[in-house]
Amino acid sequence: MAMLSKRRLRQLRTELKYNKGIIIAIGFLLVITLLSVFAFLSPYDPDALDMLHKLEGPSSAHWFGTDDLGRDYLTRVLFGGRISLLVGVVSMLISTMIGVTVGTLAGYFGGIIDNLLMRVVDILSSIPWMVLVTVVSIFLKPGLQAIILVIGLFTWMSVARLVRAETLSVKEREYVLYAKAMDQSHIFIILRHIIPSVLPTIIISATSDIANAIMIESSLSFLGLGVQQPMSSWGSMLNRAQSVLGKAPYMALVPGIMIILTVFSFNKLGDLIRVFVEPKAIEK
Repeated sequence: MAMLSKRRLRQLRTELKYNKGIIIAIGFLLVITLLSVFAFLSPYDPDALDMLHKLEGPSSAHWFGTDDLGRDYLTRVLFGGRISLLVGVVSMLISTMIGVTVGTLAGYFGGIIDNLLMRVVDILSSIPWMVLVTVVSIFLKPGLQAIILVIGLFTWMSVARLVRAETLSVKEREYVLYAKAMDQSHIFIILRHIIPSVLPTIIISATSDIANAIMIESSLSFLGLGVQQPMSSWGSMLNRAQSVLGKAPYMALVPGIMIILTVFSFNKLGDLIRVFVEPKAIEK
């Protein structure tokens, strides 16, 4: 175990040394998270209207300019980042919990339970996620809670497949067979042996799920099905920027860049975690 830990740390240091993109990505996530959390310290009210200064370009007073209602755009971007990150993290937690539960039960028990659960996964996976999420969101009152639930409840299928595949392998290992021979309960075996063994897969999948959730939220908000005014996310800011794109292209450029950099950074973070939890994932 000690040798394995040293190897993991050595690979982690090597990856950080040669892959500067990961360092930049981690730094960006830290900065944007802190700025979003402490966005309330901005001297500007994100919802305060100032029609006399609408659509002003970037300046010393307004670093990112103002929007079509005269609101400070930097402040709006930071508050929007708070919403986008919140949606990504909470949706990931919901989808991961469902996916891990379904995947573990299907892989561990097999038989009818496996067939039933995986047919449900197949049916949901066969429907394009945009169509599925859009249709469901129509029947819910638009808002932050609705978008989190919609994304969390309908993006767990890939996690379930991965966890099921890992569980099928883990349940045949000696320590699991020994636990069954000792007549230990199924719940105990799953929580004590199965889940810890597939944890690396769960962690890696979770980081990519955050990025996917942010993309889905941005897409739905862009279509007007996400968070509603006066609350904003990066996706809803893109939606609002359409009407003034010719006069104020920065209104679309800034949130678009933030979405791209955040998704890229979470994917890079997943690569780094993969190196740590799977020592053989990347060989130098």
